[in-house]
Amino acid sequence: MPRARPRAATPILLRDIDEPGLATLEVYERRGGYQAMRKALAMDQAAVVAELDASGLRGRGGAGFPAGRKAAFLPQGDMDRYLVCNADESEPGTFKDRELMAKNPHMLIEGIVIAAHAAGASRAFIYIRGEYEQQARVLDAALAEAAAAGYIGERILGGSFSCSVVLHRGAGAYICGEETGLLDSLEGKRGNPRLKPPFPAVQGLYQGPTLINNVETLSTMPHIIAMGGAEYAKLGVSGSTGTKVVSVSGHVQRPGNYEIELGTPSREIIFDLAGGPPEGRQVKLWFPGGSSSPVLTAADLDVPYDFDSLAKAGTMLGSGAIIVVDDSTPVLDVALKLAKFYRHESCGKCTPCREGTNWTVRMLERIDAGEATPMDLDIMASVQEHIIGNCLCVLGDAMAMPIGSMIAKFRDEFEAHMHSRQLAGAL
Repeated sequence: MPRARPRAATPILLRDIDEPGLATLEVYERRGGYQAMRKALAMDQAAVVAELDASGLRGRGGAGFPAGRKAAFLPQGDMDRYLVCNADESEPGTFKDRELMAKNPHMLIEGIVIAAHAAGASRAFIYIRGEYEQQARVLDAALAEAAAAGYIGERILGGSFSCSVVLHRGAGAYICGEETGLLDSLEGKRGNPRLKPPFPAVQGLYQGPTLINNVETLSTMPHIIAMGGAEYAKLGVSGSTGTKVVSVSGHVQRPGNYEIELGTPSREIIFDLAGGPPEGRQVKLWFPGGSSSPVLTAADLDVPYDFDSLAKAGTMLGSGAIIVVDDSTPVLDVALKLAKFYRHESCGKCTPCREGTNWTVRMLERIDAGEATPMDLDIMASVQEHIIGNCLCVLGDAMAMPIGSMIAKFRDEFEAHMHSRQLAGAL
């Protein structure tokens, strides 16, 4: 039986995150760094996968797929297998991986080696967002230290396992956060999503079996190996174990990254940790998992922050980024800004996304100009439904889901805006 309410989180990923020099190998080793990797390399591949599976760790990048099961999916045999760290972090409102890479890069490198051993991969790549120039410099320095110490490269620590790690910088395209678009970009092609199946676990980078995890997921793995999968699974709630770094931004008094146990009431994150909206303002709506998640309202603030509870509320945990919008902002402004972003970032490969994002922007602009009618809201809601699930990747869905939820939850405000614009135009 899951606990009704989790204990207050004891930081794992953000523990001593501001310790001076933590990004250096000397300080990281002094805090016990690379001991979990030594432990993992002394275990066979199946035992490492079993620990990850026992932890119940679900991917922290958005999909929430069980990490242990994902590593076990890669076929075995005489072929090159790859591990790719998705460090693109282009979801609006998300900035947790940025802090982890800038302040504790060796934790990520250690997690990469552990995951590569679990997957039987001898080559690893970190695909980092193009705008993350500082983080790329920090990772470059950390990789050089790790290689000099024998933690990456050939015959790690004198054993039989080898794993090279290459840092690759992207060029600032949101679509490359999608795993198959990322793979195409990593291969030197235009970042377009691929048709699935085949899935990357079977045919990914350079057509070889590929395990793709994001920065937070990989950074968690050393802690799971160190404390044991079963012990890690005691944190959080059933189906959503462990801790989660949540990026809170928007109309809050203390924006930032906060590590919580999954299952913590969302109200505690927004008000107790992030300080709530400015004095005299009320929460109007909030995105629980970055800009691509369906919005919730003030009535939903007590929903537990975990994968299953948010899904039951009609939204998703996504990348773990809460964006708060207070009652000073018209919902139309939020919808229009969001739709313009996804229109700009669409790769144009799929008709529902290419045409649907552009059409939605134009319709919202009609509403803003007072040229629309309530019937147009019905048409716009219908268009969003026809986008969802009909594209090669979820970029179209990423616009359609929040826009559809705003129309459903704030229809009266949209209609009032139309009416006020029409009255203004008649005067």
